Amino acid sequence: MRVTQSLEQSQFVSAINQLESNISTTQNQLSSGFSFTTAAQNPVAAGLVTGYNQVLTQSQQFVTNSNSAQTSLNTEDSALTQIQNSLQSLRDLALEANNSSESPQDLSAIATQATQIQNTLLSIANTQDGNGNFIFAGFSTQTQPFALSATGATYSGDQGQRQVQIAPGQTVVVGDNGDLVFNQIKTGNGTFQATAAAGNTGTGVVSTATVSDPADYTGGSFSIDFTAPNTYQVLDANNNVVTSGTFTTGQSISFSGVQVTLTGQPAAGDSFSVAPSTNQSIFTTVQNLVNALQQQGTTSAAGEAQLNNSINVAINNIDQTLNQSENVQSSVGARLNSITTQQSIASSQQVQLKESISTLQGLNFASAITTLDQQNTTLSAAFQAFTLTQGLSLFKFIQ
Repeated sequence: MRVTQSLEQSQFVSAINQLESNISTTQNQLSSGFSFTTAAQNPVAAGLVTGYNQVLTQSQQFVTNSNSAQTSLNTEDSALTQIQNSLQSLRDLALEANNSSESPQDLSAIATQATQIQNTLLSIANTQDGNGNFIFAGFSTQTQPFALSATGATYSGDQGQRQVQIAPGQTVVVGDNGDLVFNQIKTGNGTFQATAAAGNTGTGVVSTATVSDPADYTGGSFSIDFTAPNTYQVLDANNNVVTSGTFTTGQSISFSGVQVTLTGQPAAGDSFSVAPSTNQSIFTTVQNLVNALQQQGTTSAAGEAQLNNSINVAINNIDQTLNQSENVQSSVGARLNSITTQQSIASSQQVQLKESISTLQGLNFASAITTLDQQNTTLSAAFQAFTLTQGLSLFKFIQ
């Protein structure tokens, strides 16, 4: 095979190009910090890195979601604490009003304070987050959920509960709707409610009402009718006599798993009803309390008893609202705990993923610098060798 000068030059240029390409690759590695930047340079490792990066991106999105959920739940938790503080103040006012020494003027002043608390509760119920969303509106976050009405407040939100995914297969509720928090409040003791008839003329007051035997209570409606001041009979919804007896103040009347304690002296014809608890808005409870405090004629014994009964009903309903808000707040706390746990898991996962990616794609800088020095030396030597060989000729040795 004849080796011509042009062939030697072509081979040299090809070798030089390869050396320069290798140098360029090493320089790119040093500038990027990666041992490879394209899948062709390391197909197996590149495939693994792609998979790890996808999982890492998803995990980071879940953390972003969980941070948003955490902010929303903290806002709700703060609102629920304010609700409980307001309800406790309202309960204290009701207890203060439930005192025979209070004058009509005192009761009117207490009614004014109760109205102010109602306005405070309305403001809390219409709480907005940092993005202007109403936190108690369900899915209708751009709609103000509550507006006062003559009987309490109307609800314009929905029953939706917004959820956010914080991990594969795991979502968390980030907002409880206002219907659940403010409207779905069981009346009475949560099982049944005992109330005095509006037309009672005696001084009988419902003191306590409890379920004495859950197994015997069927959830029916009953009435305690006084045929005389010291004689009563209990009728069921079909007007069948369930029990009867004589009455003395402070006595507990028991029937069908229910125990109702009355104080004062009912008059003949007075009646007290026992009916299953229903849902009632806290705003209706407050409005009913305000109406009772503002009513006239409370200086009479019968009027005082009517007021006492109304206040006792309000206190029971306030207690149920407190229980409801505390239950919701406990649920919020549990959700916050689950978010914190998942954030910790995600943080550990991301560290592991980044370490795996670094192991596969990270550059050994010391080794790369040594390689670059060797490549530059080789390139320099190649140029020197080519220069020397190009000067060689047989004619130089012929005299």
